[in-house]
Amino acid sequence: MTKSAIDWLLEDNQPAVKYLTLIQLLHKPSSDPEVRSAKEAITETGWAKDILSRQTVEGYWGTDRSLYRPKYVSTNWMLLILSDLGLTKDYPQIDKACQRWMEFFATGDGGFVGSNKGGAEHGHVCTTGNTARALVKFGYEDDPRVKRAFEWFVEYQAEKGGWSCFDVGTPRKGRNIDSWEPLSAFAVYSRQKWTRSMKSAVEKGAEYFLERELHIQGDRYEPWYRFHYPVHYYYDMLVGLDFMTALGYADDRRMEFAVSLLKKKRRSGGKWNMDSVHPDPESPQGRWNKDHPKQATTSFSLEEAGKPSKMITLTALRVLKRLGESN
Repeated sequence: MTKSAIDWLLEDNQPAVKYLTLIQLLHKPSSDPEVRSAKEAITETGWAKDILSRQTVEGYWGTDRSLYRPKYVSTNWMLLILSDLGLTKDYPQIDKACQRWMEFFATGDGGFVGSNKGGAEHGHVCTTGNTARALVKFGYEDDPRVKRAFEWFVEYQAEKGGWSCFDVGTPRKGRNIDSWEPLSAFAVYSRQKWTRSMKSAVEKGAEYFLERELHIQGDRYEPWYRFHYPVHYYYDMLVGLDFMTALGYADDRRMEFAVSLLKKKRRSGGKWNMDSVHPDPESPQGRWNKDHPKQATTSFSLEEAGKPSKMITLTALRVLKRLGESN
């Protein structure tokens, strides 16, 4: 790996990035003093501290009337980011928020949905995938509601593999690249907990993306070729590379275009820029925001678009490591 990029990620100003770099890229054990020190500092300095400082004593961000809105500054979105920053349910603030989150979003069929408040019948693919992924990373993979969500993915998968966030009810037949969240959840879910049907669902879901080389669906959609963070529920090719390599498909030749794009985007010093902030200006939501500024969603970003990004660089190097490349 390029030493300057690693040194940059190991700077003390963002201990969450330092901690993740130590364990994900350098494979330091959790008992390592430097790892312990970085982990302890996550809530004391940097992005996680800033986000947690805005949490209410009741455990939410914004309003308790909806943990999903306003986009992208309410509880749902803050928890998705915090799950990426190495925090777990061992932190009381995280546990309090997650308990509210699960109770609020859980649906009668075993999924999760953002507008629920404990009453909806059907889960939503994108919300269920995001919520399950984050809860596993927080340490709730043995919670019955989380375990049920992974069964839900199997039940609601399209017949030929893949999912669609836009289908409602059963049986689910639609599928599209934008509905990537179930595979991202499986990517962090312990393989020992996969049932035979889950393994089959992952294989069929992965094949759907591989058939399309992670980007071929209809007319060229420019936001997929730009790297973003936070991801929210949007897809881009770095998102696809991250979960596909985590699931073990690094050697598939149909990944070559996506890998070449990743390498092409590498900047001086081995870093990657964050290309844009969601909602991407060329996405339907981005265009709607431009035309309806008074009703626009609220963008949220840890870093500045067009400049080197620690979160993008960390993810990119994690992908390259799974590809067996050291630099």
